[in-house]
Amino acid sequence: MPLSAPEPNTAPHSPGVDYAALRNEACRLLARREYSAWELRSKLQCAAPQTPQMLDRLLAELVERGAQSDLRFAEQRCRRRYQDGRGPVKLLHELAEHRIDEALIERVMSDYQSKWRNSASEVRRRKFGDQAPASYREWARQARFLQQRGFDAEHIEPFAD
Repeated sequence: MPLSAPEPNTAPHSPGVDYAALRNEACRLLARREYSAWELRSKLQCAAPQTPQMLDRLLAELVERGAQSDLRFAEQRCRRRYQDGRGPVKLLHELAEHRIDEALIERVMSDYQSKWRNSASEVRRRKFGDQAPASYREWARQARFLQQRGFDAEHIEPFAD
């Protein structure tokens, strides 16, 4: 029995997987929100069994066309977390979980370096009011709250009696 040529929309080495359908699924996902390349790859792997070469090819195509961008994902995530009152520690961890390149993380977060302290102050004010903490114990409680939100000691105002 002679070997038949692969179907036009089927990538090599992936019998039965429709490349066009996979691309459509990726575009459908990206139309809703930004995804990191790692996250998009994970979603597409769950959708149907593909070869790693097919996913590499598709992701390269999406990046080339500008449909997927880790930089855009990181900028959007950073902006959103800053607006939500989250700190840089939490954001750094989140971007690393999405396997964003360290250079991209530094580039995106550099725009916010001077803003984190003000953000921590604003988050504290919204939660606890305008009054400064009256005791060290109260300040420590507020500082723990800010640390849970992702701010580090550099961004938390020191206690002053």
